Amino acid sequence: MKIIAADSSTAILNKKFEPQLIVAAAAILVKSPYRESRACLAEPIFADAKYGHEVIVHEAELCRELLGTVRADVVHLDMSLGAIPLERLSPIQFSNIRVSSKAKRHLIKILPRLRKIAGEIRQKYRVEVLAIGKESIPVRIAELTAGAHAILYACSKALKENQTVLLGLPLKCQFRPVEKGICLHSLIAAEHDVKGFAEDTEEILKKVNIMEMLNPCARGFRALELTSKV
Repeated sequence: MKIIAADSSTAILNKKFEPQLIVAAAAILVKSPYRESRACLAEPIFADAKYGHEVIVHEAELCRELLGTVRADVVHLDMSLGAIPLERLSPIQFSNIRVSSKAKRHLIKILPRLRKIAGEIRQKYRVEVLAIGKESIPVRIAELTAGAHAILYACSKALKENQTVLLGLPLKCQFRPVEKGICLHSLIAAEHDVKGFAEDTEEILKKVNIMEMLNPCARGFRALELTSKV
């Protein structure tokens, strides 16, 4: 089965290690053995972390765009709602979902746009969009892929602004520079071979010092301190 999935990932942190801006979003195609992406569409977004729910709409848009170039059997979105097809999701069903009242309000706000995109995807490509969230390995790969691209985008920001950037990585993963790019490898048990990759076409990594550290305020998370060499 071929699956397209999307997620947003990695945040610029302040000195208190609090997330300020979500850096990148990515839609990816995966197929067996479901360890890394086979096609990718990534973008810098630098979205306010306070309104992180809004990026889900953009993730759905990226999936729709990627479906214009590759074929897939289903789409997975980072919404942990029991793998319900988005077109069938209604505010009434939220009463049976274990999320906070604040999260429900956010979902109700973005649901019409999500359902519209899901309907367009089904009509044009005959593919359903599932609100499956973190249960999906493809969503995890999308998270790591977005994170790898986010490191490059944050390095560019550190270079352009000539300032140190503190970047929070996704849950339980580790940064590794590789030939022609950068990888984020999962550190979750049974995911040792799951990774996200971003190609460093402009050789940005050579221009930046990267120091990896544990996030002292969030167990299981790591952070990168990025400073320009120039």
